[in-house]
Amino acid sequence: MAKINTQYSHPSQDQLAVRIMDGDLDHIENGISRTLSLREETLSELQQGFAMETRRLAKSQRSSFSSQRPARVSRLIISLRAWAARHLHHEDQQPDSFLDHFQGAELKEVSSQESTAQSNLGSQEPPSREKSDKARKEEQEEKENQRKEHCPKQEQKKEAVVVDPSSNLYYHWLTIIALPVFYNWCMLVCRACFDELQSEHLMMWLVLDYLADVLYGLDVLVRARTGFLEQGLMVKDAERLWKHYMKTIHFKLDVLSLVPTDLAYLRLGMNYPEVRFNRLLKFARLFEFFDRTETRTNYPNVFRIGNLVLYILIIIHWNACIYFAISKFIGFGTDSWVYPNISNPEYGRLSRKYIYSLYWSTLTLTTIGETPAPVKDEEYLFVVIDFLVGVLIFATIVGNVGSMISNMNASRAEFQAKIDSIKQYMQFRKVTKDLETRVIRWFDYLWANRKTVDEKEVLKNLPDKLKAEIAINVHLDTLKKVRIFQDCEAGLLVELVLKLRPAVFSPGDYICKKGDIGREMYIIKEGKLAVVADDGVTQFVVLSDGSYFGEISILNIKGSKSGNRRTANIRSIGYSDLFCLSKDDLMEALTEYPEAKKALEEKGRQILMKDNLIDEDLAKAGSDPKDIEEKVEYLESSLDTLQTRFARLLAEYNATQMKVKQRLSQLESQVKTCGRSFQSDGEASGDATKIEDKQQ
Repeated sequence: MAKINTQYSHPSQDQLAVRIMDGDLDHIENGISRTLSLREETLSELQQGFAMETRRLAKSQRSSFSSQRPARVSRLIISLRAWAARHLHHEDQQPDSFLDHFQGAELKEVSSQESTAQSNLGSQEPPSREKSDKARKEEQEEKENQRKEHCPKQEQKKEAVVVDPSSNLYYHWLTIIALPVFYNWCMLVCRACFDELQSEHLMMWLVLDYLADVLYGLDVLVRARTGFLEQGLMVKDAERLWKHYMKTIHFKLDVLSLVPTDLAYLRLGMNYPEVRFNRLLKFARLFEFFDRTETRTNYPNVFRIGNLVLYILIIIHWNACIYFAISKFIGFGTDSWVYPNISNPEYGRLSRKYIYSLYWSTLTLTTIGETPAPVKDEEYLFVVIDFLVGVLIFATIVGNVGSMISNMNASRAEFQAKIDSIKQYMQFRKVTKDLETRVIRWFDYLWANRKTVDEKEVLKNLPDKLKAEIAINVHLDTLKKVRIFQDCEAGLLVELVLKLRPAVFSPGDYICKKGDIGREMYIIKEGKLAVVADDGVTQFVVLSDGSYFGEISILNIKGSKSGNRRTANIRSIGYSDLFCLSKDDLMEALTEYPEAKKALEEKGRQILMKDNLIDEDLAKAGSDPKDIEEKVEYLESSLDTLQTRFARLLAEYNATQMKVKQRLSQLESQVKTCGRSFQSDGEASGDATKIEDKQQ
């Protein structure tokens, strides 16, 4: 841009300066119009303002060359520069759809630096314009903040709704969609064969049919949004779900079941419901509902029997409808096999038609009654097919019902086998009748209270984590009632919970006697125990649910006056359910938690000191030789296991070494045979060349 000369002492210089200024203004106008071509409205305003200023300049030029004209032009140029910088800055600050996803501190710093730089460029503006620019910036910032606040909500709304196939919502939808499928399978064939049923209730059937079609259409949408697992994660992308659904056979069946074959009503009439037989292709949903209900119900055997009976009834229902349709095709009453003549009022009723057909179908398929003999060839063929189907149905009924009954009584049969074996043993060993009666009553109590289940056997197929969760849910509250375990680590409690074993005692049984070696502790789950004297009659105290005993003896605390022996007689008053934790299991769990072991021993020592059952001199003495013996025994057992492992590894090493040697010898023999063959070939070729040379 050329300089603007503000010195105008001579007229010629003034005219030259005005011309130069006019040219510069033209260049500015062209440049601004090129750079801001996208803003047509603002550009028109700029042109209007520029025209007004040029008119003023022209008037002032015609009047006189006063000293105020160059200053006015300079102010115009400065305002134009500020306007261009402001609008270019506004252009740069438009929201970016990509950068809006990232709201880090770096972008904020960059934007703040750019804003300060732009403000420095436009610092020559008048104060009023600066205030208006600040107000506009504040408004823009407020709008951006509002948009950022609303963006997460909009993104959440845009997320596709995905149905988890393992959720209760999906199962409830299966229950809903199973109803129209079952309706079509039962009523379509019946309406197609019995004309009165279709014609007398036409409006009801139309409403039910199209309501079922609506549910079929909704089921397509549900299938398209049903998630599936990929690498253990639920896929929630709507496009991928739709593609996955389109690749399955269910998509083809669903589309075929929704083909509008009802349009055939316009040509054939409303009394042909068989045009809707394509709706029967939705049968997969009904089977899926039955499978999921079987896994959810608490009575699976009863459900299987009911499901089997339902299948048989549907087959008999379809066979009855087909029998009536064949009779209608041949002619009612034309022979003894078909349905009687409907001109007779007794056989003309709709209920009699269906019941008679159902009776004939039941007799034929179950092969338990005599039916009229067929007369025509097509009748013979239909009866033969029915007999074959009936044989299969009878075999299915016998096989399935037999297996279901055996499954229902499997636990009872196993339990009865245990009782029988114990009875035989007691009879063989000539056990007293009193003891035999107590044993039988103990088994009866277990069966009556459903305590025959072996927890380890039932839970053996579950992974360790699920086993731990089940054990925590069942036994953790009981274990926390023991004083010495109340402040233990969660990991140790989980280990101990997995090692708790249930134990049931009969009335009068001794859980422990005074002087016995304590190898386990007990926690009372249900029942009452009595601490009795040596005579077994005098009761000192009664222990009830949640009580525990024997925890000190399994810790084997050094200095205890009683050692690891029991200090009282405990007897069961009635049937008692207890949890048992053995000393070996506790010590095995404590090997991984040495700090917890020290804390437990300290708590036990405090309890013994409180009851004055500890010898402080022995407690302060050196290590117990029994502990050293136990450690030596443990080391010996570990050494034995290591020796056996080493011997096994050595045997495996020798076996592999022998195999390698055999393979090497085989390779050497193969190489030798190959070398000999090459030598023989070479000698033969040399002899042939010699013979050729001699001939030449």
